[in-house]
Amino acid sequence: MTDFYQSQRAMRNMRQAALQRGVIAVLDVGTSKIACLVLRFDSPDDPREDGLGSLAGQSRFRVIGAATTRSRGVKFGEIHSMGETERAIRTAVQAAQKMAQTRVDHVIACFAGAQPRSYGLAGLVDLADGQVSESDVARALAACDIPDFGAGREVLHAHPVNFAIDHRSGFGDPRGHVGNQLSVDMHLLTIDTPAVQNLLYCIRRCDLEIAGIASSSYLAGLASLVEDEQELGAACIDMGGGATGLSIFIKKHMIFAESVRLGGDHVTSDISKGLQVPMATAERIKTIHGGVHATGMDDREMIEVGGDSGDWDKDRRRISRTELIGIMRPRVEEILEEVRAILDAAGFDQLRSQQIVLTGGASQIPGLDMMAARILGQNVRLGRPLRVQGLPQAATGAAFSAAVGLCLFAAHPQDECWDFAIPAERYPARSLRRAVKWFKDNW
Repeated sequence: MTDFYQSQRAMRNMRQAALQRGVIAVLDVGTSKIACLVLRFDSPDDPREDGLGSLAGQSRFRVIGAATTRSRGVKFGEIHSMGETERAIRTAVQAAQKMAQTRVDHVIACFAGAQPRSYGLAGLVDLADGQVSESDVARALAACDIPDFGAGREVLHAHPVNFAIDHRSGFGDPRGHVGNQLSVDMHLLTIDTPAVQNLLYCIRRCDLEIAGIASSSYLAGLASLVEDEQELGAACIDMGGGATGLSIFIKKHMIFAESVRLGGDHVTSDISKGLQVPMATAERIKTIHGGVHATGMDDREMIEVGGDSGDWDKDRRRISRTELIGIMRPRVEEILEEVRAILDAAGFDQLRSQQIVLTGGASQIPGLDMMAARILGQNVRLGRPLRVQGLPQAATGAAFSAAVGLCLFAAHPQDECWDFAIPAERYPARSLRRAVKWFKDNW
């Protein structure tokens, strides 16, 4: 556990060094595409046009390079073929560097798979001086009982999401406040170690230094949820190619994350098998003609379909859009039913606000928002990532939510457990005490 905290701290220090140099890349390694954005940061001394400095020390940045390439060697959001994924990463990074006209040495990466698991933890300490100091926060975080999440798994995120001093709760940053006891609620996200190690190995093979890693589910929520949704409570469903990520936010912090090993590529595969056409043809048919809600008009809308024998005249046939919807609808329903089961298990129905935001490339299927409202609840909207300065128009769609979230994560990282100087002998020890779903009780 100590080694992992130290490696996370080393990555955070590397990120700080890269930001001081002014240029860093972000890399979204997905099942259907690999996206790379190159960011340039203003130095703290750069004057703004209005003569003011950046607010609260936040970094200002713009995108100066962007590139995407078709993903290869990735299934369910995890790397299956090292060589192919490495070549795809090189292609995306080199194209983004060429557009930015600068070399990049450090990247922050995200991925969608690795079977994330959430834990809600609590810690409590007495305040010796009656006033909360940095070391008191570190002691409170160290007092959290880390569950025994098993061999082959490690911590990806460890966010303190709520502090309480005596009986006063809801502090984002308790430092400087006066009281007798300090308690903390912490959200811990664990992932499969082999999946993340494969990603780190691939990136290092591309002669790049890792300055941070993050979960796509978390990043999509950062980019797609507006401020009120993050504050009052909302779920973000990031429908990617090979996996669908789910995250729940409240009080501007993620309190739960999970992943379903189903996505848009499974819909494409169903079309390919159902119509007996190649995957590329099935993807084109899905993109141009796809949908999940049939009307009387769709019986009359005919779609030209070709097979894969190479003889167009022999393969040429026509199907109605109703038939296509009949193939797509069951798989999309299955994905949404899986998501609903996870939301129910997480206690989402006990939050006061139950807004649901759909994002990711597969969320663009026509009629999906109506189906999601029926299966998941009424408060459903389609989400696009926030506007980021310098982002090309082609990279502003829902498919780029995780990549844009990664930009925000690089510029304004939230405090994590390893950002506080916890003494080595006080690193959280594992215990078998079951982590409580604290947000069910406290929100």
